[in-house]
Amino acid sequence: MSLRFLTVKDDADDLAILESQVYTLVKKGEVPAIQVGPKRVWQTERTRLEEYIERQYAVGRDAVKRAEPF
Repeated sequence: MSLRFLTVKDDADDLAILESQVYTLVKKGEVPAIQVGPKRVWQTERTRLEEYIERQYAVGRDAVKRAEPF
């Protein structure tokens, strides 16, 4: 059974980016997150992270259609 919520570290590992970059995505509202527990740890729902990834695939497809460089 997979976990419903992921930590910032989990997100960073899945996306192959730095944790600070995940915090930036959260701050910009690109990856919805909540603060949980007494330490107010940021966590994202697995489904929300997957939605973000799908949106990024759509951005990539659109760029290819317009023949824009990455």
